[in-house]
Amino acid sequence: MTDEQKKLITATVPILKENGVLLTTHFYQRMFTHNPELKNIFNMGNQQSGKQQTALAMAVLAYAENIANPMVLLPVVDRIGHKHTSLDIRPEHYIIVGNHLIESIKEVLGDAATPAIVDAWVLAYQQLAKLMSGHEAHLYENQTQQTNGWTGWRPFKVGRKIVESAEITSFYLYPTDGGKVPAHHPGQYLSVRTFLPDLNLKQARQYSISSAPNHEYYRISVKREKGRNIDANGLISNHLHDYVNQGDIIDITSPAGNFALTENPTAPIVLISGGVGLTPLMSMLQSLTENDHKHPITWLHGCRNKSVHAFKDQLNQITTTKSNVKQHTFYNVVTPEDIANGILEGHLDINSIPELPNHPDTSYFICGPSAFIQKQYQDLQDIGIDKKSIFFEEFGPQVLQLS
Repeated sequence: MTDEQKKLITATVPILKENGVLLTTHFYQRMFTHNPELKNIFNMGNQQSGKQQTALAMAVLAYAENIANPMVLLPVVDRIGHKHTSLDIRPEHYIIVGNHLIESIKEVLGDAATPAIVDAWVLAYQQLAKLMSGHEAHLYENQTQQTNGWTGWRPFKVGRKIVESAEITSFYLYPTDGGKVPAHHPGQYLSVRTFLPDLNLKQARQYSISSAPNHEYYRISVKREKGRNIDANGLISNHLHDYVNQGDIIDITSPAGNFALTENPTAPIVLISGGVGLTPLMSMLQSLTENDHKHPITWLHGCRNKSVHAFKDQLNQITTTKSNVKQHTFYNVVTPEDIANGILEGHLDINSIPELPNHPDTSYFICGPSAFIQKQYQDLQDIGIDKKSIFFEEFGPQVLQLS
């Protein structure tokens, strides 16, 4: 791209800030009209909630703002790349997306979309697509180079289906070919694809792996969704609860995600979870204890009450047998028995934990709903924790921008 074309891209930033979500909403409507088969790849639940449109708008804005040096976006590229490889996105998909994005820019901007601006955006998108697909090719290569690794969709059999709480059920997934699986990094997720009769579509959703790394199986722990207006994400989860049983077969992709423990950590770890956000942290905790982590491990968890507290017995057993593991649990509604067992009342509040580790090398992992993550992230910074030591995972397209 020429300097003049980069200036034209930068000049569109104010327009994107004002109309970014409108543009991306129009883009998705156009793409699904002309290429309805892509509805089987894109999550319709995220479309319905607006998360996908917002996430794309923010990504396009960030790219436009940094067009002179897009390499500063590598952390974002890596996060999106993991999402894409988990959904088996390939280079040919970028061609389709690019065609519709450019046409959407022309249609939404009207006369303001001069040939020079359009040409600049064509080159800009090609540069972005090359950056993204190149990084994803590297991620795919890493997957295949792992012991027992693979890419794309692979059939797995449900070996066990275990109820963990009133809302959460675990599925133990084994390869149908009798082979082994690559050991995931604790905290990673995988995608599950199933056909939803209500939508007449195949839909995929990403679920955190809740088991410790091994070469035999993966465990996902799925929350049942309730309410009248359940989106595709909830439909997939409820389909697993209601219709997928031991012996059934589902398609999954290889583990992905960069919200994960570093290999052989040598400092204290703090795990902070809200509701079903405990699933990736359970994998972390089990991995740490199985590898005899010598440093303090502190688990803070918040949920509504005892009936929805998944893995409660397993956590109690770990804290009983491992002297370096401490847990602090918060229920919105407590009983006298809960209080006698040390359960704290109300929403999770790190300020009520005086012995919270604050060693300079401590890593803090947060997972839960968006509002929960924002509060914990801010509270940690308020007590002096460096944001570089705080890691978080928001389920679905990531729209949180924390600083």
